[in-house]
Amino acid sequence: MRRAYFKNNWIAAALVLPQLLIIFVFFYWPTSQAVFWSLTFEQPWGGGNDWAGLHHFRELLSDSLYWQSVRVSLVYAAGTTVLGMGLALILALFVDRQLRGYRQYRVGMIWPYAVAAPAIGLAFRYIFNPTAGVMAYVNQVWDGIWDPILTGWHAMAMIVIAGAWKNIAYNFIFFLAGLQSIPRSLIEASAMDGSGVMRRMRDIQLPLLTPTFFFILVINITDSFTDSFGIVDTMTNGGPARATNLMVYKIYVDGFEGQNYSSAAAQSVILMVLVILLTFVQFRYIERRVHYS
Repeated sequence: MRRAYFKNNWIAAALVLPQLLIIFVFFYWPTSQAVFWSLTFEQPWGGGNDWAGLHHFRELLSDSLYWQSVRVSLVYAAGTTVLGMGLALILALFVDRQLRGYRQYRVGMIWPYAVAAPAIGLAFRYIFNPTAGVMAYVNQVWDGIWDPILTGWHAMAMIVIAGAWKNIAYNFIFFLAGLQSIPRSLIEASAMDGSGVMRRMRDIQLPLLTPTFFFILVINITDSFTDSFGIVDTMTNGGPARATNLMVYKIYVDGFEGQNYSSAAAQSVILMVLVILLTFVQFRYIERRVHYS
């Protein structure tokens, strides 16, 4: 394989510069501003700021309501990741077997990926509405069994299902691609040796899917912490009794509604550090079980 060499360095710089500018403008500059605001008392309407040091971080780490939002976020992340990955894997296995109508299922499973999170939230808000949606029929049979407006774990289950549904299409694409990259000769040889469908899945397909599992795991956990605002905002507004007040939604409430920009910036920094730590743990300990060949 021949490498490309640039006789003039300015050509390489011109190709790299646009990407570097985008990263700087949309990542490094906002991050540096958030860190600066978290260390100062930022005025809501401008007018300068005073140095605060670690005051906002100490205040947050001693606040029981903030720790509640951390616990709620961890529950949401675990629920959406397990449910989204599990259902996507099952659907990908069915499509990979090329059962009747698998082409239509394959196309249909990809479409939900194009739906925005607020639209998903509105749809599931109607579906799980205890008086007007699908769950209203359940409440007619078992009176009051479902009420996410007053019951916290009902509301959490509702946003977990909506968040998992949002990720299923994305996970499905990668699981199906991973399954179809497995040489068919391995599957056929195992079938000729008398291995059943479940045995082939356990001994051949799942071990060879570990790189895909690892990639999707990292993406899903990161997404659950950073891209859940639209679902919570349209479905529960963080309620009832802060049962669904995820970290990313609390940042919005404190910063935009409470106009406490410094506290919201400190929460953003903590959220960023938490996501980095979770990603580090996954690469440090889980990747050991991944086999790339």
